[in-house]
Amino acid sequence: MSTMTQRIVLASRPQGQVQPGNFRLESAELPALKEGEVLVRNHFLSLDPYMRGRMDDTKSYAAPQALDEVMIGGTVGEVLESRSDALKTGDKVVGMLGWQTHGVCAAAALRKVSDAHVPLSAYLGAVGMPGVTAWFGLNKIIAPKAGETVVVSAAAGAVGAVVGQLAKAAGARVIGVAGGAVKCGIVKDEFGFDACLDYRSADFRAEFKAATAQGIDGYFDNVGGMVLDACLARMNAFGRIAVCGLISGYNGESLAVQNFRSILVNRLTVRGFIVSEHPELWPQALGELGGMVASGALKRRESIAQGLAAAPQAFIGLLKGENIGKQLVRLVD
Repeated sequence: MSTMTQRIVLASRPQGQVQPGNFRLESAELPALKEGEVLVRNHFLSLDPYMRGRMDDTKSYAAPQALDEVMIGGTVGEVLESRSDALKTGDKVVGMLGWQTHGVCAAAALRKVSDAHVPLSAYLGAVGMPGVTAWFGLNKIIAPKAGETVVVSAAAGAVGAVVGQLAKAAGARVIGVAGGAVKCGIVKDEFGFDACLDYRSADFRAEFKAATAQGIDGYFDNVGGMVLDACLARMNAFGRIAVCGLISGYNGESLAVQNFRSILVNRLTVRGFIVSEHPELWPQALGELGGMVASGALKRRESIAQGLAAAPQAFIGLLKGENIGKQLVRLVD
């Protein structure tokens, strides 16, 4: 018996900002299972900034999203049918089944998880790719020492919130940068940052200079542009910058900076990274992050849109910074 899926495909490539018309919601029949495959009912879909770059037909670290194909995306769900000895019906799994309600996939491409102590949705956030991204950039690039100052942009987001909490656990003084008073309050009061500055403030540069009076030893960059430039001006000698994302330029805006000379003058280490290129470190990172979430040591927030049809607008909102914490789409009632 065949299974139908509801899916969202990329209908056209954005020209500047993403529009709802760049997507198309449609029904499709899934293929029958082959040996070694499983049928999965997705419970949650992850929306992430990297998807914007994939929508452009440009050279990058990964192939562009194909037109008229299911949008790429991480999912967590339940196995409905299996032709694999590795997974059975009822198992919970994380994978890359994309923007659709159901998917057929090789069991070997999925990771079995348990929701006994960690909620399923967390496997797309703090105990998933965003969490591992935070863990890698902080521990392997910034490597803060106790007493050092670490700045985190997009501090209220899925990655930034984890970075700050891990840096605090390492004994660093942590300053967040976020958009708006509400987000800054959450970053300080819930995530435990020492301070958080609103980049939209007319006095941001002066406020940022005052907050970083002792300079910056590590900067975790999710946005590029103006915030990166402000940090370059405040870096201490031998500071480390982990470049994770450049969301301020994803729609074609300029990412030019004025303080590039700081890289030479302060002998900075600036390293971009793609977390999927370091699979050997995922088990350690996921183990640590899962333990922290289960114990309550790692706080998390989620913004959840209901139903697959809501995914395009939720994604557009994510790119505008409207979410707090991890942006998800719930695919089950």
